[in-house]
Amino acid sequence: MLVLTRKVGEGISIGDDIKIVVMQIKGKQVRLGIKASPSTVVHREEVYQRIQDENRQASTTDVESVEQAAEMFGETDVQNTASPLKKVTRVARKTDPKKS
Repeated sequence: MLVLTRKVGEGISIGDDIKIVVMQIKGKQVRLGIKASPSTVVHREEVYQRIQDENRQASTTDVESVEQAAEMFGETDVQNTASPLKKVTRVARKTDPKKS
């Protein structure tokens, strides 16, 4: 782990697109500003951990729950049912009257 000392207004850069700046120091709290591209996801540590825990819990769904969900949606044979993600939906396209 890299440990740095920074004063208010000073910052650090991570790669080319992340910059962290010390905005305020008040008692035992430090307020940080984070500049990053919109595609970079930034969470507080406790929120990130909660997301990870929920993802792990969701990935360990038991077979009985899946079968109950399938019954709710009218699927009778879960083993032979195609994944809803594999279904293709056709979209009607408007034709350009100039090309007709």
